[in-house]
Amino acid sequence: MILPPATLGMLGGGQLGRFFVAAAHEMGYKVWVLDPDPHSPAGLIADRHLQAGYDDFTALDQLAEACAAVTTEFENVPAATLDYLAKFVPVRPGAAAVAVCQNRIAEKSFLRDNGLPHGPFAVIQAEADIAAADAGLYPAILKVARFGYDGKGQARVANAAEALAAFRQFKGEPCVLERMLSLDYEVSVVLARDENGKVKCFPTVENQHSRGILDVSIAPARTYACQRDSAQEYAERIAERLGFIGTLAVEFFVSRGELYVNEMAPRPHNSGHHTIDACVTSQYEQQVRALCGLPLGEARQHSASVMVNLLGELWYEGGSPQGRYREPDWTLLHTVPGLRLHLYAKHHARHGRKMGHFTVIGDDPAEVLAKAMAARAAIGIRDE
Repeated sequence: MILPPATLGMLGGGQLGRFFVAAAHEMGYKVWVLDPDPHSPAGLIADRHLQAGYDDFTALDQLAEACAAVTTEFENVPAATLDYLAKFVPVRPGAAAVAVCQNRIAEKSFLRDNGLPHGPFAVIQAEADIAAADAGLYPAILKVARFGYDGKGQARVANAAEALAAFRQFKGEPCVLERMLSLDYEVSVVLARDENGKVKCFPTVENQHSRGILDVSIAPARTYACQRDSAQEYAERIAERLGFIGTLAVEFFVSRGELYVNEMAPRPHNSGHHTIDACVTSQYEQQVRALCGLPLGEARQHSASVMVNLLGELWYEGGSPQGRYREPDWTLLHTVPGLRLHLYAKHHARHGRKMGHFTVIGDDPAEVLAKAMAARAAIGIRDE
């Protein structure tokens, strides 16, 4: 076990890293953050912020020398960086697991090869692959294999001609072409797995998106118990097959009553934010525990909860880029009983940027949802 007051390393300095730093501090650890952004939200509260790129070996050597173990808060840290650090200190999750999750071609192939439910897809490495793809895939979504998130790097395509145009717009980057499924709703599972293979699953969450970005998460999900249980079983199988150590999130589509794995995230997840306020142990504390070899905490949810994302457009009058920039009226949220507001201290608000969230908790799920949606409307979030 790695015990306090040891120093832990975090690759990445966004809000997920910030919550990790806070959880680690509460448990008595120090944290160094490596992130190139001088305004990194995690770096602002870390014991030290190394402002450097993820391929800066001088900074990586400093991190390895100072830290007892290293983790990450996003999947696009180069696998070579994780491999390099692993020569000196424990790195959890490992490079091999992260490499699968950071590349959609590797991810879809992993699901197929392990008999996990997934939608039909084709690998697109060149224009000829589009011509060779099964026409039954359309209508489809073309997604770049690397660095796409929150709807970026994706295009809906109705036929091969549109897929070819989108592929060229993506400058020929390797992609996956996925059939669009008829969507009932979306759910996700966040779990923690330790070095001995022990797993703790948080209850399955129901997610609603707007413009490709998570808008609302309802926990526990309003779905059949068998679907909630099956989602957890699939997520556990994924973690086991990856040899994963840390906090992992798995997103699912539910289509005509059937579960399909959509994406995996080798880190805490936006849909797990509610665990801070509604569960015995948060997903961030679990990440600290798994990294340090401590026993995993209890993942039980003690309150019904609804989490609402706060995006950058709220900082502009009328939600328009041309609107006057101003701070939202937070009294509209602070006066709501059972509501907890979390702001990420990001340097500047821009449209589509996750600036914070709030979580409403309580005993009655229907009452919690109604209260959260009323607060969402009051602060100025409009349905698209």
